[in-house]
Amino acid sequence: MSSPPPEKPLLPERWWAPLGLLAALLVALWAYWPGLKGPFLFDDFGTLPALGEFGPVHTWPIFWRYLTSGGGDPTGRPLALLSFLIDARNWPAAPWPFKFTNLLLQLINGTLLAALLWRLGRVLEPQGTRAARAAVLGAALWLLSPLFVSATLYVVQREAMLAAFFVLLGLLAYTRGRRLMLAGHSRRGIAWALLGLVVCTFLATFSKANGALLPALALVLEATIYTRAPLATAQRRDWRVMLWIFAALPALLLLAYFLWTGVQGTLHHPEVRRWTEPQRLLTEPRVLWDYLKLLWLPRPFTSGLFNDAFVVSRSLWHPADTLPALLGIIALIVLGWRWRIAHPLLALAILFYFTGMAMESTTIPLELYFEHRNYLPALPMFWPLAWWLSDLRRLRGFKATLSLALPVLLALMTLQRATLWGHADQQAMLWAQINPHSARAQAYAAQFEAGNGQPLDAQRRLLPLLAAHPDQVQLAFNLLNVQCQLGGVTPAAAASARTAMATMRNPGTLLTSWFGRALGVARAGHCPGFDLPLLQSLVDAGLGNARLRSNAGRQQDLYYVAGQIALARADIATAQADFEHALSLDVRPGFAAEVAAQLGSAGHPRHALALLDRYQRIAARQPAPGLGMGMIHAWVLREQDYWPRQLGHLRAALAAAAAARPAVPAHSTQ
Repeated sequence: MSSPPPEKPLLPERWWAPLGLLAALLVALWAYWPGLKGPFLFDDFGTLPALGEFGPVHTWPIFWRYLTSGGGDPTGRPLALLSFLIDARNWPAAPWPFKFTNLLLQLINGTLLAALLWRLGRVLEPQGTRAARAAVLGAALWLLSPLFVSATLYVVQREAMLAAFFVLLGLLAYTRGRRLMLAGHSRRGIAWALLGLVVCTFLATFSKANGALLPALALVLEATIYTRAPLATAQRRDWRVMLWIFAALPALLLLAYFLWTGVQGTLHHPEVRRWTEPQRLLTEPRVLWDYLKLLWLPRPFTSGLFNDAFVVSRSLWHPADTLPALLGIIALIVLGWRWRIAHPLLALAILFYFTGMAMESTTIPLELYFEHRNYLPALPMFWPLAWWLSDLRRLRGFKATLSLALPVLLALMTLQRATLWGHADQQAMLWAQINPHSARAQAYAAQFEAGNGQPLDAQRRLLPLLAAHPDQVQLAFNLLNVQCQLGGVTPAAAASARTAMATMRNPGTLLTSWFGRALGVARAGHCPGFDLPLLQSLVDAGLGNARLRSNAGRQQDLYYVAGQIALARADIATAQADFEHALSLDVRPGFAAEVAAQLGSAGHPRHALALLDRYQRIAARQPAPGLGMGMIHAWVLREQDYWPRQLGHLRAALAAAAAARPAVPAHSTQ
C-alpha cells in the first residue's frame, strides 16, 4: 500500500521572506501613523525657515541660495535641504508632509537593510532560505525599534535618515562588487565597489557628515563577513589596492581629524558648554551603554530630546560607573575584533556600531546625548539574534514564536511612542516627568502649562529648579513669562533673571528670540514690572558675563538687543551706537540690512543710511568663510550680486523716506 503524497505547502518557501518584509513595512506604517499629526519641534525651527529666507523657492537663483545656505556642519547638508523641497517651498509650512516623507524614508531604509543583510547572509550560507529569513527579521527588528521614533518623527533628522539611506546604497554597491570579484569579473566588481565607496560616500556626507564613515563601515564588512569569502590571489591584490586608496585612506584621514579635534579642543577650549573635551570623552562610554540598553531593553517612553541633565564624568572615578563603562566599551571592541573569524555576525554588529558612533561620540564637541545618533550605527545590531532565530532545526516552535512576538512587541511600543509624538502637550508633560532635573524639559512643560491657562502650575514647576540651577536662563525667562500671566513680575524673579544672564553659558539663539518677543510685551505695558528698564538690566547683566566676553556672536546679540531697547525708548543716538557696535563685532551684510530696515521702519531713515555707510566702511573686515558650504554660499551670493542689489534697493527706499521728512536731531525723543 503506497503512502499518501506529502502535503503541498501553502506558499513556496521563497515567498515567505518577501511577504514577511511586506508585513513588517505595513506594521511600521500603522505604528508610526498617529505621530504624523505632531508639530515641528526645536531644531526644526533652526533649519526649515531657510525655505522662506530668500522668498519662495520658485526660481533658480533662490534655489541655489537656499541649497547652499545650510550650516549644520561644514558640508551644509545640501541633500537634506533639497529633500525638504518635496514637502514645501516656502515658510511657514505644515509639518504633516515633512513627517510623512520621513516615514516613507524609514520604510525604504528598512527595505534596503533587508537587502543588505540578505546579501551578507548569502556569503555565510550560499544555499537555503535561512539568509532570507534572518535578513527580513533583522531588518524588521531595526525598523520597528521604538528608539528610532525620535529620528523618524523629528523632521530635521531627515539628515540622519538620508545619510543612512546613502550608506545602505553604498554598502549594497560594495557587496555587489565583492560578489562580482568572487565570480571573476574584476573590472565590473571594482567599478561597483567604487560606486559605493566614492559616489555614495559623497552623497551620504552631503546629507550629514557621519555619512563619511561609509568607507570605514565597508572595511568592517571586509574584516568580518568577507573573511568567509577569500578572493583569488590576483583579484586579492587589485581589491586590496582599491581598499587602501578608497576605504582605508579615508578612514585614516577621519581618524587623524578626530585626534586633531580632540587635541585642539583640549588645548584651546578648556570649557565647551558645561564640560571640557576630556570630560566629554570620559562621559561618552556611559552614554553608549545607555544607548545599548535602549536598543536591547526597549521601552515605549524615554528621555526623548531632553538630555541636558545627563551627569558629566568629571574623572575616572566620578560618577563611579565611568571607569567600568570605559573598560566595558574597550572590552566589547576587543571582543568584536577577536570574534571576527569565529563569530562574524556578532563581530559585525559590535564593530559596525562603534565605527558608526566614531564621529558623534568621540572628540567633536557636540551635545553629549541624542537618541537619533543610533539610527545608522545600529543597522545590523539585531541581525545576529535574527540569524539564530532563523535556524529552525532546533527549538523550532520556540524560535518561530519569538520571531513573531518580538516584532509585535516592538511595534506596540513604537505605536505608543509615536502616538505621544502626535500630542505635543502630553509629550511635554511626560518628558518633564521623565527628566525632572532637565532645565529644558521643565521649561518646555511650563510653556504648555502657561499656554493652557495653568500659570500657577508652571510657576511651581520652575521655582525649585531655578533655585537649584540659577544659571539656567531659559528657566528664568519662562518664570518672567509666567508671572506676567499671574499679574506682574516680582523683584525676586527679576533678580533671578539677572543672575541667570550674568552666569549663563552660551545660550545660542535664545537671546534674540526671547528678547524679540519680550520687547513687544514691555512696550505694551500690560505686565507690571516687565518693562524696558528690566530688559536693559538683563542685557547689562549679560554684557558683564565673563563666560560670554570672548564670544563675538553672543556679544553681538546683546548689543543688538540693547539697540532695540534704546530704539523702543526713542533714544536714537544710543540705538545707533549699540547697533554699530554690534555690527563691528561680526561684520555681515545681512545684519546691516536687518538693522537698517528696523531703523527705517521706526521712522529714522537718515540713521539707517548712516548705518549702511558704516557698513560700507568696515565691509572689508567681514571674515572670509571657512572651507565648506559657507564658502560656496558666499560665492553664489557674489555671482548673483545679491547683497549689492539688496542693499541698493534698501538704500534707495531709505533715501526716499529721508527726503520726504525733515531731519530730526539725534538726541530727540520724538
